[in-house]
Amino acid sequence: MTFVPAGSTARAPWALSITPETAGWTYSGLRVLCLSGEGVSFDTGDEEMLVLPLSGECVVECEGQRITLDGRPSVFEGVTDFAYLPIGASARVTGRGRFALPSARATRRLPVRYGPAEKVPVEVRGAGQASRQVNNFCAPDVFECDKLVSVEVLTPGGNWSSYPPHKHDEASEHEAVLEEIYYFEGGPGYQRVYGGHEVLAEVSSGDVVLVPRGYHGPSMAAPGYDLYYLNVLAGPASERSMAFCDDPRHAWVRDSWAREQADPRLPMTGVRR
Repeated sequence: MTFVPAGSTARAPWALSITPETAGWTYSGLRVLCLSGEGVSFDTGDEEMLVLPLSGECVVECEGQRITLDGRPSVFEGVTDFAYLPIGASARVTGRGRFALPSARATRRLPVRYGPAEKVPVEVRGAGQASRQVNNFCAPDVFECDKLVSVEVLTPGGNWSSYPPHKHDEASEHEAVLEEIYYFEGGPGYQRVYGGHEVLAEVSSGDVVLVPRGYHGPSMAAPGYDLYYLNVLAGPASERSMAFCDDPRHAWVRDSWAREQADPRLPMTGVRR
């Protein structure tokens, strides 16, 4: 199971349910809740989790804390706030909209926390037609977790992201071992994975691509259609990292960005006021 079509893993109450077991690996997971005003209760078990509004707003209750997430109308209309849930906790999410729950199997128990939207670093990465926006809301140096790393990427129509193709499946001073999930909204677009797992899939809202190993990229947004993806990453290292190794055939592209301007359509979103 590498390309996961929208709806194919739905299991009440989850519209999407990917666990380490169903993915066939050890750490990374992702669930999506679609709510119409009701509440859903669940246990985190041995996974630390985030509650990240894709659209709408919600209230998160966990360990005596009540966190209100203002959310956003859609992933293309703003950076969102989010909540962190520790391992071994019982939680309840009540709201209206769609909510992603990135997760990672963890051992260190951290407190329930609120992540404000205004503290999410927004980065414009690349140049020219390789320009994209990265919302580093749960990058290793931004928000503390035990194993979990997660970022959002927005790619304007016609651009490529996750480019040059890169991998993170070997432990070295330049690369970390990471299991990675791509969850898509918008599109249509196309996702490529090679060198261990072969994927060239058309992707749109609700689709998922799993990357247990190998080079991945580009993520291509079709002209006229903006593409969003949520990355969920986790691995065995004691220290969180997103270190990667470019495909040496295409690594030269990164140097060419110094001679190009970023796409003027970026950034596509910011903090809603």
